[in-house]
Amino acid sequence: MLNPKNETNPHCPDCESAKPADARPQPRRVSRRDFAKLTVAGVAAAAAIGTGFTVPARAAEVVVVASGAIAAKKTSSETVVAALYKTLTEDQKKSICFPFDHEKRSEINNNWFITRLRTGEDFNKDQQAMIKDIFMGLHSEEYAQSVLDQVNHDNSCKDLADTSIAIFGEPGTGKFEFVLAARHTTRRCDGDSVEGAAFGGPIFYGHAAGTFNEKPDHPGNIYWYQAKRANELYQALDTKQQKVALLDKARPEQKTATVKLAGKDGKIAGLPASELSADQKNLLKKVMADVLAPFRKEDADESMKLIEAGGLDKVHISYYSNKSHDVGGDGVWDVWQLESPNMIWYFRGAPHVHTWVNIKAPQA
Repeated sequence: MLNPKNETNPHCPDCESAKPADARPQPRRVSRRDFAKLTVAGVAAAAAIGTGFTVPARAAEVVVVASGAIAAKKTSSETVVAALYKTLTEDQKKSICFPFDHEKRSEINNNWFITRLRTGEDFNKDQQAMIKDIFMGLHSEEYAQSVLDQVNHDNSCKDLADTSIAIFGEPGTGKFEFVLAARHTTRRCDGDSVEGAAFGGPIFYGHAAGTFNEKPDHPGNIYWYQAKRANELYQALDTKQQKVALLDKARPEQKTATVKLAGKDGKIAGLPASELSADQKNLLKKVMADVLAPFRKEDADESMKLIEAGGLDKVHISYYSNKSHDVGGDGVWDVWQLESPNMIWYFRGAPHVHTWVNIKAPQA
């Protein structure tokens, strides 16, 4: 199996990570009975603050004890975050909990640990199950298992064991956000605490399927279907449009700076959607639908709402022909992006897939 901890590549300098060697606090063991009570309390807390979430098809199961009977019920990832928070020991809280406005909350990278604790080493079995449930609930039913398998593969682990988490703010008392980070993954769960930001802030997803340097058709890569759709749009452009859309070098990967938005006064390269025909615009909408497909409905809906608020005609699509970006030199563009003043969806498929996402409400 690929060993992401030791791999290096000049085209992907950030695909390296290091683990601190300091001692880690041991979590408090929570019984199944206590877990049930705490999770039910989390449901009540979420209801009290009026989250208004729809229930994802593959969200966490909550055990509800009522009239001596035990029943299964579906709930949102945010509710499970509240339940997880109640199980944390003081030592765990010192390591993974921060004020809501802490600067770390806005950070992102393609291979990083947001805190020093690891899911499989520093949390008990019930806490690990809750972390997994939170993650699964952030994805659509169709893609959740595939995304979980991808994260496990790229981090050489099982059930998110080699991932890290952080909680900003206190769930159930106001604004909060849960962040899970590791190689090729950054996911956020915020209960709409972060106003005007899809997903609660920037996210990252990627995949190195089998090998670090993937072949031109990216066999086994769960996200390559998105690039195929984007290339379908490119092929539908006329010669003049292709010339405007096809650029040389893509933006460099620079951690959080990678997802910096252009803003209303920023200059954006590429082909604007305003220059597309009706059929071409329909293809662009299919690209958007494909990139949003792995995520739960409320996050996908919020993303499209914010993109549309900024103006679909302001979305530019770009493809990159630089030799280092075109795997196999086949003219099937591995690196491409959608960008408008208030959004960036940057898909870099060389040497394997890295995708950077940031969508915010348009500036006034």
